[in-house]
Amino acid sequence: MRRLLVFLKYPAAGQVKTRLAARLGDEAAAAIARASAELTLKRLEPFQPATLICLDPPEALEDVRAWIGPGWACRPQQGTTLGERLAEATSAMFARGARRVVVIGADSPWLTADDVAAAFEQLNANDVVLGPTEDGGYYLIGLSRAAPALFDGIAWSTPQVCAQTRQRAGLLGLRVHLLPQGYDLDHVEDVRRFVTEERSAGGKDPLVEDMAALLNDERQAVAEPRRRSSGDGRPQGSGVPAVQAPADTRSERIECDTSTVL
Repeated sequence: MRRLLVFLKYPAAGQVKTRLAARLGDEAAAAIARASAELTLKRLEPFQPATLICLDPPEALEDVRAWIGPGWACRPQQGTTLGERLAEATSAMFARGARRVVVIGADSPWLTADDVAAAFEQLNANDVVLGPTEDGGYYLIGLSRAAPALFDGIAWSTPQVCAQTRQRAGLLGLRVHLLPQGYDLDHVEDVRRFVTEERSAGGKDPLVEDMAALLNDERQAVAEPRRRSSGDGRPQGSGVPAVQAPADTRSERIECDTSTVL
């Protein structure tokens, strides 16, 4: 049995994509994160029956279900650090009978179902599959067996994530296969690159055009940040629905930066 885990952080303004927000504003950054997640799920529909959305924060569960629809199974991420969360989620899937587990984030919308299928295929001959990103992280990790120790001792959110993971795999005696290099939508230049690639390929997805519209407003976001909000959490003129932070029902919020993996 194969399981695909999508690590998703609820795209509330001010809580996601801080590097994008520094240039575009909180609302625009959240709108791009939302569009990226929707594109990711759209392109992975062939894997929907085998997919589990692992979300953060846990109190956003009902908001996420209402957003993405009932066809996608969801569960909160569990653990304090990103390593703990990855270890718990992957180990839980193997404990439930999975023989291959692949984890991705929601900010590499260029990833296709064929790319994910290729990762699963490589797990037939390897213990670990990694999709490295240009910034030193990874956009995908796959396992053919539970290996919670693989996620120990990693300096998350640094350029050393992929290299350290490969080193850990070697120490654990795990065979690693590297997929082609990819990228996350962490910076304005990444989003612009993605939009250009999609248009060059003849794509006309409205979500991609929403991203392009948000990029076109970058100068206004820098010069007049207070004018970027329409009053209900949306960037002016973007056409992207507002994303509001869910009510925090816990006494202590668990934060997790997934920018180097998802």
